Amino acid sequence: MHRQGVAITLVELLVVIAIIGVVVALCLPAVRSAREPARRNSCSNNLKQIMLAILHYESQNGTLPPAYTVDADGNRLHSWRTLILPHMEQRQLYESIDHSKPWDDPVNAKAREAVVESYICPSYRDTKNITTYLGVYGPTSVFSGSVPRSLSEITDGTKATIAVVDVGPDQAIHWMSPHDISEEEVCEYDMERRTNHPGVMQAAFLDGHVRAINLDVDKDVLRALLTIAGGEEITD
Repeated sequence: MHRQGVAITLVELLVVIAIIGVVVALCLPAVRSAREPARRNSCSNNLKQIMLAILHYESQNGTLPPAYTVDADGNRLHSWRTLILPHMEQRQLYESIDHSKPWDDPVNAKAREAVVESYICPSYRDTKNITTYLGVYGPTSVFSGSVPRSLSEITDGTKATIAVVDVGPDQAIHWMSPHDISEEEVCEYDMERRTNHPGVMQAAFLDGHVRAINLDVDKDVLRALLTIAGGEEITD
């Protein structure tokens, strides 16, 4: 009788283990599914912090930051991401950078090792100092080059003008790199192109709000959102 009782207990234990295994297997997809909204929300908060820093920079300097700074010969030195560091509670890092030398000059090697968490999308953490947050760059975009824009140039309105987007992994760069993304490149994204968040591209508007743009959005609507003075009427 005693041995039979042990045998029954072992069988019951195996059944319980099997049931737990099934429950865990069923729950894993739900857990993974729940993680993406959390990561997307964190990404949105990063972009909002970046836009707040850009607007603080504008308040202090009278213009938006330029896409990049240049030396006397017109060579690119530093990105707008470097220029707004003091407004992101990173003044010490900002002051450690030699702004008269290029971002990838040996003198700035230590700064290049720095990790700025707000520049890292939670869904893209392959490399600690790489960012997928790029400014929209071009003659009709918020970032036009080494010459900074004033808010008065944004005649389409700040709430209808995209300044920064969260691009896909294939366009990730070092956060100090003075390179960004063109209007044309943004418009090339579609449902077949991978982004950090399935089916959407996170976009930060110049008034500070962040919206997830569906990758199947009408390209004419998207272009209207990427320009500063097109005069287009945007409807939700």
